Amino acid sequence: MRIATFALVGAAALGLAACDQKGLETGTPVAGGQSARAMLMNAAGVDVGRATATDVAGGLRFTVDAKALPPGTHGVHIHTTGRCDAPDFTTAGGHWNPTSMKHGSMNPQGPHEGDLPNLITGTDGRGTVGVTIPGATMAGLLDADGSAFVVHAGPDDLMTDPAGNSGGRIACGVFQAS
Repeated sequence: MRIATFALVGAAALGLAACDQKGLETGTPVAGGQSARAMLMNAAGVDVGRATATDVAGGLRFTVDAKALPPGTHGVHIHTTGRCDAPDFTTAGGHWNPTSMKHGSMNPQGPHEGDLPNLITGTDGRGTVGVTIPGATMAGLLDADGSAFVVHAGPDDLMTDPAGNSGGRIACGVFQAS
């Protein structure tokens, strides 16, 4: 009986070790996965935080750690071009939208891959947000012209195409493989 139990446990362990990562639940960390980081700067060139993208099963996990931003609610998005020319950061282009969806998680025809939840910063200018975007890939994020992370002046209404009425761009960072 004991030998049979050990054999069953050993077979189960081997079976689990042999599972490929495609069977993992979306958002599960991927061993040896890639990551990218965008150092966020405001129009004056002041460091206001960072955004990180990490490979996870079925997509990318984005996390934002902000500092020295105006208190309040800010729309944050992935933009299509890896450029952040101050003062208005328009060189970052529009929202990253490889699946041609509409903007916003509240839009019945959305969201697109560049949509993220609003970032809320306290009176100390600090805030964090994290989200997994199913289907997003590091290859798409770090394509030939790259991608940027943009913080907007106001809240994203999570519905209005193309940018959620989130106002001007107040901070930006270009994603670089890390």
